[in-house]
Amino acid sequence: MDAKDFLVDYFSQYITLSEEEVQLIKNEDIIREYKKGDYLLKEGQIAQVCFLVLKGCVKRYYLEDGEEKIMEFYTENDPIAPVSYTTQEPSKYYISCVEPCIISTGTEERTQRFLEAFPRFVPIFIKIGEHLSAEKQISADNFKNLSPEDRYQKLLDTRPDLVNRVPQYMIASYLGIQPQSLSRIRKRIWASKKG
Repeated sequence: MDAKDFLVDYFSQYITLSEEEVQLIKNEDIIREYKKGDYLLKEGQIAQVCFLVLKGCVKRYYLEDGEEKIMEFYTENDPIAPVSYTTQEPSKYYISCVEPCIISTGTEERTQRFLEAFPRFVPIFIKIGEHLSAEKQISADNFKNLSPEDRYQKLLDTRPDLVNRVPQYMIASYLGIQPQSLSRIRKRIWASKKG
């Protein structure tokens, strides 16, 4: 599948596209392919664009005493709006690819132009924005208040794909625990399922 088809598929979840709209989307120069380990944003840089993950997995993290502290993972259909893009101040964190990725990049200006040309996309953008900001906030608030074991269980329940595609040391960092602790938690959960 061509990289540009991923964006067409993304919009097709919400709306039936005309041939003209498909061509317009494909003509926009907004799809980028990244290799595993590539950075979308580094600490200290000012973000010039927002991102939409069409394929792959991306992590957002900061460094503390040289150690990665993972704040979030983004996978297919997740938008990434760096704080630095809104504030136009240097980023306090990194965003990089955990896997090879296909990502759509965008700016407010480009989105405005697109929506002026195709106003029937406006409700989609509003719906996507509302859904994601509410969902992320609820999940972040709940997550912080849970014990490490409950956090891992919630991750298994809500994002089982992550557990299989992201290295365990990254999952441990995201949960705020050491890899050894994660191993113990996994053994306990596995034992309780068997028993």
